[in-house]
Amino acid sequence: MSHVRPRPPSGILRQLMARLQPAAAMPAAASLAFMMLAPAALAQTADPANTAQTTLPTVKVEDTSDPMEVNNGYQGTQTRVGKTKQDPQDIPQAITVVTQQLMQEQHVGSLRDALRNVSGLTFNAAEGGRAGDNMMLRGFYTFGDVYLDGIRDTAQYNRETFFLEQVDVLRGSASMLFGRGQAGGVINLVSKTPKLADAYKLTGSVGTDNYTEVTADLNKQLGEHSAVRVNLMKRDEGSWRENPASGAEPDVNRGGAQVSLALGMNTDDEFTFSHLYMRNRDTPDYGFSFDNATHRPNTTFPVDYFWGIDRNFDNSDVNVSTGIWTHRFADDSQLRTTIRYGDYERSYWARKPSATDAPGTTGLNGASPNAGTTRSTDYETLTLQSDYSRKFEALGMKHEFLTGVEYLHENSHRSGLQNLGGTTAGNPPVFLPYVESYTGAQLNNFTGNSYALYAQDTVEFIPDWKATLGVRRDELDADYSSAASPHLEYGEWSYRAALSYQPTKEAHYYVGYSDSFSPTADLYQLTATPQPPETSQVYEVGAKWMFFDGDLSFRTALYRAIKNWERNTDLESTASILTKKRRTDGIEFEAAGRITPNWEIFAGLALMDATILEVAEQSNGNVGDPRFVGKRPRNTPPYTFNLWSTYKLGGGWKVGGGAEAKGERYGYNPSNASANAQFTTNGQPSGFNPNTAPAYVRWDAMVSYDQKTWGVRLNVQNLFNKTYYDSIYDNGSFTVPGQKRRFILTGELKF
Repeated sequence: MSHVRPRPPSGILRQLMARLQPAAAMPAAASLAFMMLAPAALAQTADPANTAQTTLPTVKVEDTSDPMEVNNGYQGTQTRVGKTKQDPQDIPQAITVVTQQLMQEQHVGSLRDALRNVSGLTFNAAEGGRAGDNMMLRGFYTFGDVYLDGIRDTAQYNRETFFLEQVDVLRGSASMLFGRGQAGGVINLVSKTPKLADAYKLTGSVGTDNYTEVTADLNKQLGEHSAVRVNLMKRDEGSWRENPASGAEPDVNRGGAQVSLALGMNTDDEFTFSHLYMRNRDTPDYGFSFDNATHRPNTTFPVDYFWGIDRNFDNSDVNVSTGIWTHRFADDSQLRTTIRYGDYERSYWARKPSATDAPGTTGLNGASPNAGTTRSTDYETLTLQSDYSRKFEALGMKHEFLTGVEYLHENSHRSGLQNLGGTTAGNPPVFLPYVESYTGAQLNNFTGNSYALYAQDTVEFIPDWKATLGVRRDELDADYSSAASPHLEYGEWSYRAALSYQPTKEAHYYVGYSDSFSPTADLYQLTATPQPPETSQVYEVGAKWMFFDGDLSFRTALYRAIKNWERNTDLESTASILTKKRRTDGIEFEAAGRITPNWEIFAGLALMDATILEVAEQSNGNVGDPRFVGKRPRNTPPYTFNLWSTYKLGGGWKVGGGAEAKGERYGYNPSNASANAQFTTNGQPSGFNPNTAPAYVRWDAMVSYDQKTWGVRLNVQNLFNKTYYDSIYDNGSFTVPGQKRRFILTGELKF
């Protein structure tokens, strides 16, 4: 039976329990002596003359845990990534939970920064219009696998964490649970929800590179079963990179608000209503070019050069409204229904770096007539999802049954922007947000309706042994503005199976299988002749253990992930297929929680052996260069490592720090029919020689002082001022340098 681990007692309560434990282990001889002396003691007590009133000292027990905290520090103790509320320890699949406390202590603002805690994950840089949150997990794309509270959230924008309780990363294919997707896994953002308590928290931060941020987390209990919660954020950041010709620099200017209301909490009918608004007004940074000769980051210009100009922009406005109704039946079952409307508007004009021309004031970079990358998008979704779950016994076996239906309507518009200027230094290009160009190949409209029905049962067929089997049917009916491929009808079955052995609450051993699919033209990748669907299969063997009375969790997973007919993320690419077949074999280790009451740790290690097995075959008959067979795929390092650890010194003081490490990552186009550039020596060792972002290790540090109603914290990011390359444009032309050393001082008020 699934369970949610109770949070261990804290503070004085933990110390009191420790004092009581020796009494429970009283030796047999002491027990016998007590039995022999008891009659005499009772006789004395019965004599009024010998009776004396004895008053034991009062022991006051206080639970100092935060009523707003859901998890146990760095350790995730509950998740809905499997559709129902579960303990991650019980899920027969690798899962990472990035908790609110971990994000707070690291001073995480964006989703990208939060995901630095996820082993096996790397970042892409602005692939063909897919700027925004774009990650690789286990070497596979996740641009179609980002979810908000279990609902599809695939729009391309930069997500923030101010309104998040945690981030759940379910690794491996997950189409049975979530519908069409990739092989790497699902990234599910979990919103903060109202609690039955009055709690208010305000923070203000200042830092180097013109960093400022203010946030508010305000929770008010309205009645016995109702509460409201408001989360607010405003953040501005400068940069250590600059255009030497104009003084322009990339920057971040973001704000947001979420308001949520809960009614009927802890009753048979619970309703939650929320609205999320996020606003970005950034100057985008497309990074630093590779050297055409060495295939390493360019040494012609300093790494702090920025090729953009002040007129560049990246604007987005996101509005998401959600309603959830949960009805609990008397027979340990419930019906949870969610309806959501999302509207995602975005417009940007960015400038790519040059390998040969220094930055200029117009953004043209020397004689290049290229005005830069532009985009205007409006993406709307309407989702209805209903899940029914029930726990019961039948034929002497325990069942955890889940079934559900889902409907998703998508309406997307995408276009390039209209150049209101020219293409010369005397008449430079000018673009304005949402002023679109209604001609050219960049104009694209998409309307789709998706329907799904799914069912899953987890059966404890003998004590401690469980079998999970799930099946899902998805149907997609979509219309496109493309004359070459105007319509798509597609249906697919997805499966999930696992065998679990849980001899104790502290140990779980499992073997599992899952698959996923993504049809031709899904996520707006069009081909004149429909290609076979992108499919994947993942096989995984894993183990999860709990140590130190459940305070520390440790997991490991050994897996093989296979992807067929891998799609290109570049919306402007003429070759839609990247590889016909490739594989990642890997092993992961992760630890999260407390080693002692004062010492906490969160760490992960991923080792990945990724290989192209078959080269691309395009619908026009073109075949990829056969020399790519056996080579490591793009942006898939052989290893990643992350560590964060803190120690309480006493008196409110805490110190901590950690590291993020990644192996070298490649950028190239594996669909090329002739790829001589990747197989020439150019002064490097002979053989495969694509553009390469070097391996790196970045260290961070933190010191904080906390009292009951206030606190202060100093974060030092990139402690040793390391120059490293954070993300890579996987087609190969550029990479984006990571944050140089930055100090951030934060003050916090709690009342």
